[in-house]
Amino acid sequence: MKSNIRIAFEKCQNEKRPALLTYTVAGDNTKKKSLEILNAIAPFVDIVEVGIPHNTPVADGGQIQSSAYRAIKNGIKIKDIFQIVKQFKKNKNTKPVILMGYYNNIYQQGENTFLRECKKSGVDGLIVVDLPWPENKVFSTKCKKQSINFIQLLSPTTSATRMRKILKDSHDMVYYISMLSTTGGKLKVSPKIILKNYSKIKKIIPKQNVVIGFGITEKTIGSLKKADGLVVGSALCKAISSSLEQRKNPVQGVLNVVKKLKAKII
Repeated sequence: MKSNIRIAFEKCQNEKRPALLTYTVAGDNTKKKSLEILNAIAPFVDIVEVGIPHNTPVADGGQIQSSAYRAIKNGIKIKDIFQIVKQFKKNKNTKPVILMGYYNNIYQQGENTFLRECKKSGVDGLIVVDLPWPENKVFSTKCKKQSINFIQLLSPTTSATRMRKILKDSHDMVYYISMLSTTGGKLKVSPKIILKNYSKIKKIIPKQNVVIGFGITEKTIGSLKKADGLVVGSALCKAISSSLEQRKNPVQGVLNVVKKLKAKII
């Protein structure tokens, strides 16, 4: 049986465009608003990434850290995040949900308990930033048994030998980090070089869905639309911050950004 993630990519391929993946932090700026944002953007995106807020992030830049701080300050818990996903999945425009976070949250709950909760709430995939290959092999297998995609990460410094091994263990999607930076940094590498590195991955495994993340904004997304999918997170977190500073509705702020991003890739 095809996963919802695979189906989403096939739909985009039929429409001859990349998938648009968005990232927002669960509970930013409240649990209610977080769900409202997901419901509002669902008709315009293909896959939603929902961040588990963490107080000591490894890869998150300033904008996402601010989002995580607001969510933690407002008392978000893991059980609330699963509830947000569960409620979102009731939306008629629902899209595949990928939870993105750090292994400590999984370890505290226990891998099996965490995966059961993922399954019950409707989570389609997981990105665990600090659980690289081959340390993730056992957990990745557990995910597969629950029909949950474990998404492997590749970077510009991943060697060809290591890349082949990681791709061999990949599920229905692979995440390519475009540059050596935290999220939200200015795109320090030209889109041409990013796509050149990207094409090396696709040559190894042409049928795999490979998305590009880090440094993607409304200005840069159009130049990378040859990719299978493009991930935008910091720009959305920034829209929430700006809306709150101006005492405006963050739901509308994020929706406006998403609509502009979508227009650049269709």
